[in-house]
Amino acid sequence: MDAYKKAGVDINAGYKLVDDIKNLSKNSALGSFGGLFPLELGTYQNPVLVSGTDGVGTKLLIAIKANLHKTIGIDLVAMCVNDVLAQGAKPLFFLDYLGVGHLDNDKAKDIVSGVVEGVSQAQAKLVGGETAEMPDMYTDGHYDLAGFAVGIADKAKLLSAKNLREGDVLLGLASNGLHSNGFSLVRDILFKQHDYSLDETLPGCELDLKHELLRPTKIYVKSVLPLIDKGKITAIAHITGGGLPENVARILPDNLSAEFNYGSWKVPAIMENLQRIGQLSFDDLKHTFNLGLGMVVAVHPDVAEDVKAELEKSGETVYRVGKLVSGHQEVIIRKDQQ
Repeated sequence: MDAYKKAGVDINAGYKLVDDIKNLSKNSALGSFGGLFPLELGTYQNPVLVSGTDGVGTKLLIAIKANLHKTIGIDLVAMCVNDVLAQGAKPLFFLDYLGVGHLDNDKAKDIVSGVVEGVSQAQAKLVGGETAEMPDMYTDGHYDLAGFAVGIADKAKLLSAKNLREGDVLLGLASNGLHSNGFSLVRDILFKQHDYSLDETLPGCELDLKHELLRPTKIYVKSVLPLIDKGKITAIAHITGGGLPENVARILPDNLSAEFNYGSWKVPAIMENLQRIGQLSFDDLKHTFNLGLGMVVAVHPDVAEDVKAELEKSGETVYRVGKLVSGHQEVIIRKDQQ
């Protein structure tokens, strides 16, 4: 083991991290060759497992630059479980992958503590993961983070485009800022084209840049899942890379389009600043960022106000942002409705 340590890999540090993760997650079974999850089918008539995998992207470079790692794990879980939720499934368990050049136990513990917090917010269980120490692969304190989530749904209750109708209402659930998309452009505007400090606060923003950019992605499971179970939500779009145009289009049937009334919801100040500083067109803005909506749910008109009220009661900020119209899977964002 001394030879391996001289080559840059500290096995004992890895063992210590596994013990720390066991304590953080309160799961003593971690560290086995495979993660176990007891599958209680309960009332599921025709159960379907729904899986999702994702990473955090170059938002990691902001965390590294700021040396703040406690929330990046929440982003990781959110990106996966929100996708699973968008299919109409309940997240069950999660696994993470952390690749590092040199294992810094304190930093790794901060990262995984965020994963544990995210899994808790998703009402799921962390059943395993992998920490890979790879000298020369990652340098200067860099690391990579990826995750994998599995959920369950009744096949008949999976959310489907076939259930959408013309006139259905689109409700937008507020995001927590940038979430985990567009950071290559963010970094280019703020730190390459310009020389902003992470300690600066941009106009209209409550937090300095290091905390503003690292706001963790919202996890919508607790507020949205009960409404899926009640059959009140018809379809969900998780607004990630590609913004509203690409992600909302994914839920539309061939004969419908989505029409948004821009100005009916609040766009975060950080995005308005990025548009101004980077001289971005509205087209760039809407295809790169979530515009302040982390999730869009489609509901039939007769339950729209009830769903909105229930989501608000659960702590969400909800806007009535548009409707479905006859069309061909287009996403139209009308700015003339302000």
